[in-house]
Amino acid sequence: MVDRRVVITGMGVQACNGNTVAAFRTALQEGRHGIAALTSLDVSKHKTTFGGQVAATSLELANQLGDAKAARRKDRFVLLALVAAAEAMKMSGLDYKNWANPFKVATVVGSGIGGLQTIEEEAKVLNERGPHRVSPFLVPKMIVDSAAGDISIAYGAKGPNYSITTACATGSHCIGAAFHHIRTGLCDVAITGGAEAPITHLGIAGFNSIGALSTRNDSPGTASRPFDKDREGFVIAEGAGILILEELEHAKRRGATIYGEIVGYGCTGDAYHETAPDPTGAGGVGCMRMALEDAKLTPGQIGYLNAHGTSTPFNDKGETNIIKQVFGDHARKMAISSTKGMTGHTLGAAGGIEAIASLLALADGVLPPTINYTTPDPDCDLDYVPNTARQAKVEYALSNNLGFGGHNASVIFRRWSG
Repeated sequence: MVDRRVVITGMGVQACNGNTVAAFRTALQEGRHGIAALTSLDVSKHKTTFGGQVAATSLELANQLGDAKAARRKDRFVLLALVAAAEAMKMSGLDYKNWANPFKVATVVGSGIGGLQTIEEEAKVLNERGPHRVSPFLVPKMIVDSAAGDISIAYGAKGPNYSITTACATGSHCIGAAFHHIRTGLCDVAITGGAEAPITHLGIAGFNSIGALSTRNDSPGTASRPFDKDREGFVIAEGAGILILEELEHAKRRGATIYGEIVGYGCTGDAYHETAPDPTGAGGVGCMRMALEDAKLTPGQIGYLNAHGTSTPFNDKGETNIIKQVFGDHARKMAISSTKGMTGHTLGAAGGIEAIASLLALADGVLPPTINYTTPDPDCDLDYVPNTARQAKVEYALSNNLGFGGHNASVIFRRWSG
């Protein structure tokens, strides 16, 4: 196997607390969230009436792309992905109109659910107006691979082009797959990450029906409280996180600015339950150990861990347990935080958005806080960087994502120092 180094040369983000990398960086460092009462749909009959929405409407997102018609032709999750990809591509400085070899450019972008809003809308048309009135855009709008397909079309990327769907681990699995494509020599460049737009009637009702969402309707801003004793569910949110990965020498030859390096990746399955994590933590433990082995690092070399940290009773207790198993005594010395207190849980986009949060932490020497951490939980007794960002120069960061279905993914990033 060829073992080439893989660096990050571009990033793009759409999140409820920042719709550019610059705005997102500031929000993380200031501990600001973007969670509020929902206004895009009538949620009066739902148990949960708040979430994390990106400020721009679908039409505004389409206008940012210079194509107002895209608001009608593309689902919101695709628009979020395209806008984030545009920022990442601009940041990278790549001349995508003149690829040396477009077949060496991969697009690996996933979504946990895909075009849920489109499915809801067109099911209503079918039931009320009949099959002949269903939109011809239904299929291309709703399928999960639409974001990857549309991004590859926008940038003429003719290499491996696909999506991965592994619930909340989607974005990290996509980044890991893209990393492997470059490291092994199949590609030189990859556009990768995840996108999600789950704030619909079905999305909210579905997660409420399994008791996964917070119902703290009187205080949306404090509802996502990872690792806090009073946590009682996650906050549903939308967003996109897209990265440009590049082989190191390819990036150097064109004088690219490098924002970090990927050095390790792990992925495992719990083989336990559709939604509940394995109480032994074996899958998560194996995943992080795999990533450490891949990176040729010892547990003590990880200085910051961006946790999955969903603010649900089972996840946060279980993740704390697996961190202790993997890191031993170092678990109590290592800084850990969940940025979902600020972004909400963006499901399939989480891995991409949290990869960007981890890279910014390394680059700036500022570790993002776990906000709303007010009541310690005996089952969650590690250093979660509570409430306020922390100045710390860290060499390596590990980002975890754990999805329904027992999907586990861990990606390790290295601070770039030339």
